[in-house]
Amino acid sequence: MLTRIALLLLFAMGPAAAGSGGEAGHYLENDEYLNSVFAADPPAARVLWVTGELRTAVEAMLEHDFAALRVRYWRDGARSAWILDEIGKELPITIGVTVEAGAIENVRVLAFRESRGWEVRYPFFTDQFANARLGPEGRLDRRIDGITGATMSVHAVTRIARIALLMHEHVASAE
Repeated sequence: MLTRIALLLLFAMGPAAAGSGGEAGHYLENDEYLNSVFAADPPAARVLWVTGELRTAVEAMLEHDFAALRVRYWRDGARSAWILDEIGKELPITIGVTVEAGAIENVRVLAFRESRGWEVRYPFFTDQFANARLGPEGRLDRRIDGITGATMSVHAVTRIARIALLMHEHVASAE
């Protein structure tokens, strides 16, 4: 009888019993992400210095200062992988973006630290970025549908997708 009451209370409390952290967490380690991007072992990390015109363009896309002086990336032929952080509402979201020949191949949320907006980690959202390219004025060439209650997280992921495409273009044109 006591077990039934405990179970009823647990079901009645529902999500409140799980805590207020929502679905924040680390979903994929950087190495796991990179291994999923490159068929063989991932290439050695390279460094992109974010200075001059590139810094100006990155900060215009972000609409805020870009704190990093350099960014690590992985490149094999026409494919590059980027692991970047962007603030959702208050905390950083770690996002992996794979670019193949100037178009996004995939976007993955590797870590999410906010209490809401975590829905951006699911494929129903991230799959929208597949094959997106940079269009006029550094915007994506397609509309990305938002998620009610996750507006700031949606914007953060979209900004990072744009930044990865810009940085891919930058390193591709330098070689």
